[in-house]
Amino acid sequence: MSANPHTLLGAYVLGGLEPADLALFEAHLQGCAGCRKELAVLEKVPVLLDALPVPDAVALTDAPGSEAADPGVPVRLFDELARRRRTSRRRWAALAGAVAAACLAVGLAVGPLLARPPQPDATYSVVSGGGLQVNIDMARKTWGTELAVSGSSLPADGTLSLWVRDRAGGEDRACAWTATPSGKVKVTGATPIQLGSISSVELRDGAQHPVAVITVP
Repeated sequence: MSANPHTLLGAYVLGGLEPADLALFEAHLQGCAGCRKELAVLEKVPVLLDALPVPDAVALTDAPGSEAADPGVPVRLFDELARRRRTSRRRWAALAGAVAAACLAVGLAVGPLLARPPQPDATYSVVSGGGLQVNIDMARKTWGTELAVSGSSLPADGTLSLWVRDRAGGEDRACAWTATPSGKVKVTGATPIQLGSISSVELRDGAQHPVAVITVP
């Protein structure tokens, strides 16, 4: 508790008094016309000063023509403002650290889920005696079906194409590509035929001869 209530004016303006000092100063204010006059001048200053860095605000008191009822009041006011800003910065730094830690924890927990590729709605594969292997992942889309095709030991020359047949006997070419010397492929095709209506998928060579057939139950 301060022995001189007049020195509490700056902290009072900024709302930084402890309960005991607050009661002391408000009681003093009732009988001190000088403090009431200074309070009337200074009560709006914190709002203006808060937009300025503390050193710039203090520099204003040294400007020619600056006056105050008590030269010590602005200095005390700025000291209190600086103290409150330091406290505010520490609180915000602690809060920012807590938020960053929480975001990191959420990221570590959710990250693996977000990194997972979408799962296909159906997967079919076929392996022939000559080592040819074809795998097709099918995904339902509003416009039809997406087909992710991977294969190995396929014909190494010419053109290959993937055909989708529906249960009514119609067919649609989902994709086509040039054969690779390695006999491997990984392509994505699409068809307007809905997944539930697909009866089979055929891999054909350039002469439209079936190379592999996958029957969809």
